[in-house]
Amino acid sequence: MKPDIHPKYAQTSIKCACGNALEVGSTKDGISVEICSQCHPFFTGKQKLVDTAGRIERFRKKYAGYQKTQK
Repeated sequence: MKPDIHPKYAQTSIKCACGNALEVGSTKDGISVEICSQCHPFFTGKQKLVDTAGRIERFRKKYAGYQKTQK
């Protein structure tokens, strides 16, 4: 490897808006994020699936006869 061409790699902390902090190795200092695995709804189990305006039903209705016409 050539000397002095690679960025400095060091331990740094990632801080979330919820207050969670993680220690990782990175080329950047003091990384801050808005959401992490401690506060994200998918990981906390508070995720809500919202079917806005019956989009799934409209899709199924639109393509209901597609399989029949292909045979």
